[in-house]
Amino acid sequence: MPESKWSQSEPAREAEAVSIHCRDGVELHGHIWNGARSGGNGSVIINPATGVAARYYHYYARFLAEHGFDVLTYDYRGIGLSRPRRLKGSGYRWQDWGELDFDAARLFMENKRSGQQLLVVGHSIGGFLPGFSVSTELITRVLAVGAQYGHWQDYAATRRWRLFLKWHVVMPATTLLFGYFPGRRFGWLEDLPKDVALDWAFQRGWKDLATTEQADVLRHFENFRAPVLSLAVSDDEIATVQAIRRGFSHYRNAQVEEVLLRPEDLGFPRIGHFDLFHARHAAGFWLDTLLWLRDGTNPWPGKRPPEHLVFA
Repeated sequence: MPESKWSQSEPAREAEAVSIHCRDGVELHGHIWNGARSGGNGSVIINPATGVAARYYHYYARFLAEHGFDVLTYDYRGIGLSRPRRLKGSGYRWQDWGELDFDAARLFMENKRSGQQLLVVGHSIGGFLPGFSVSTELITRVLAVGAQYGHWQDYAATRRWRLFLKWHVVMPATTLLFGYFPGRRFGWLEDLPKDVALDWAFQRGWKDLATTEQADVLRHFENFRAPVLSLAVSDDEIATVQAIRRGFSHYRNAQVEEVLLRPEDLGFPRIGHFDLFHARHAAGFWLDTLLWLRDGTNPWPGKRPPEHLVFA
């Protein structure tokens, strides 16, 4: 099977392979990087984007470990190392990734690295998932990079209909045909469980959150109070400021500090939705993130997006 487009193939030789047990019996797989200076800066959980295997974040995890953090990378159920032998019919949903998978990863790190500050780096859906967790009192800070929930009306206007065709027509049609989304065949993403793909395609997860039937879930979001540094990139056609604000509207009691960066701010002609976790950013963006993760200091204080950019 070919490598996903969103893959950096650096092996995890320097890390410890771990298993994480979810409360519904599902076993997840990941790695821990033990930080220099015995993790003196705290522990970090890295939440991947939808359809991106945890190995894509291994370079960043190693970078954080070299700067004194203990770091956990893991694959959600149905993805990468946590993919079952038969993906078709697995029944996994986006909400499971937050309510069960992230919650298990959080508990795993709280137990394994007790007493350290607990930090979360979330990319795309990974930055939105912490709100599903049943207990987040021990989370110190979150770095959310392009965090949103795939609402098609929030895609960049110049690409909206092309993205709608790709993710909300082709993806669900193919998913219904195969019983899962064969993202690797398209070179788009890792393969996705059927219900994760349909949650995205048909906005089911967003509609669920908008109903009173999800009162308990919404209460979890409202109970989340850790500071969040929410980062958008100006040429990200998926995670626009509008998309990110729509998602974080559920985090009603969290301190959400917004940042909007342009590619030229980081010395690159293009960034987009996926590029910031590529190793080419180690000497720039990655170093800047240490200020937030270690000290709670926004590295880009003058880069707040305009207030008038709000969702419909």
